[in-house]
Amino acid sequence: MKIRTGFGYDVHAFTGGRALWLGGVRIEYPLGLAGHSDADVLVHAICDALLGAANLGDIGLHFPDTSAEYRDIDSKILLGKTMEMLRMSGYELGNVDATVVTEQPKLKPYIPAMQQTLAEVMQVDPDDLSIKATTSEKMGFAGRGEGIAAYASVLLTDRITTYSDIIAPQVAK
Repeated sequence: MKIRTGFGYDVHAFTGGRALWLGGVRIEYPLGLAGHSDADVLVHAICDALLGAANLGDIGLHFPDTSAEYRDIDSKILLGKTMEMLRMSGYELGNVDATVVTEQPKLKPYIPAMQQTLAEVMQVDPDDLSIKATTSEKMGFAGRGEGIAAYASVLLTDRITTYSDIIAPQVAK
């Protein structure tokens, strides 16, 4: 079995007049995040980690912020397309370990909904998605409340992982 790991990072600044979306879930907060799409930093970090692990480039390559097609797009759509590319390349998700960095809002109550939402989009078990939230102890842009950062690490496996996947194609010859 072949395994690959990937790492993703994203950051967006807070802005008024937009909803705050994290992990595909709308978060109750007076500010949203500035960006070309819905600016869901968690989903973007996961997409970058997945694409990197499969050696398929990065989110900007596939979903450029210069394209009108992706203006204000729901990042769950980008994640779904990323998973399609991943599977077409012969990979399956092992797991995701992600961390969101923000002083406010507090995210703990939203994490189960994020896991469930992303699992549905990615067509995986919610147990395969670890999402954590932390602060930066009031240091840096996130600590000053200027924006949110997200980090994601993923494990991919090749799709030929069972006995029947290996034997069935040989028998068909």
